[in-house]
Amino acid sequence: MSVTITAAMVKDLRERTGAGMMECKTALSENGGDLEQAIAWLRKKGAAGAGRKAGRTAAEGVVCTQLADNGRRGIVLEVNCETDFVARDETFRAFAAQAAATALAHEADSVETLSALTVVDGDGTVEDARLALVAKVGENIRLRRFTIMQEENCAIAEYNHGGRIGVLVAVGGNADGGRDIAMHIAASAPLCVAEEDLPAEVVAREKEIFAAQAAESGKPPHIAEKMAGGKLKKFIAENTLLGQPFVKDPGRRVADVLRADKMTVARFARYQVGEGLEKRRDDFVADVMAQAGRQ
Repeated sequence: MSVTITAAMVKDLRERTGAGMMECKTALSENGGDLEQAIAWLRKKGAAGAGRKAGRTAAEGVVCTQLADNGRRGIVLEVNCETDFVARDETFRAFAAQAAATALAHEADSVETLSALTVVDGDGTVEDARLALVAKVGENIRLRRFTIMQEENCAIAEYNHGGRIGVLVAVGGNADGGRDIAMHIAASAPLCVAEEDLPAEVVAREKEIFAAQAAESGKPPHIAEKMAGGKLKKFIAENTLLGQPFVKDPGRRVADVLRADKMTVARFARYQVGEGLEKRRDDFVADVMAQAGRQ
């Protein structure tokens, strides 16, 4: 006995899954009008679509920041997609926020662990939610990375710049100015907190470069050595949080601001969407020609 698929049934399924109208109608028809079975059918279809999309470049996306336990813990998380259009989509951003909340609630230690967790205030796993989102938006979606921060005797401050840059910073002492420090880190992108935190290989590389540049100048060796030393000192100041001019008061270094406000910084995490990833270059003519060839 065939079941009549009504517009109300299709509307209900669309609201539950975000799938297209024809996909919802087909899913209901294939499953005798059973809503739950139709949802499972669509999710299976979405999983197949996700497999095809998994190799596509996803260098756009959003960085999400959240705090918990009255600012004693925090998370910064990056989720990638293929286009800026999807990156601005509220459903995509809601998925990122839900993934962040789930990771923070369960203290996940890896993307793989997070993917297998049941979402906070929801059904299914984070991976289930990702696959459903892939089916809805038609793009490769991936959880790229996250950092959960908690430091003894520190408050966690956060700053988020439009979902493009997210910062957490662990602040000791007077934490009132923590957000300003997080904002500075977002704007100035230091490599680490202090000179002693710079990786030895980075310092050695820069020292070698500056020495070679000074040698090429033709200056006497003792002058060239001073030139190289000055450049290295400048590099360290520009790339360590404590040595940088404070963005809200460039006449003072961050170290001076922290000292005056009785603050310390234990560590920070700064994420920027797509950093280190190869951006996709759209060739619309080629895309149209490829689409025409498939028709």
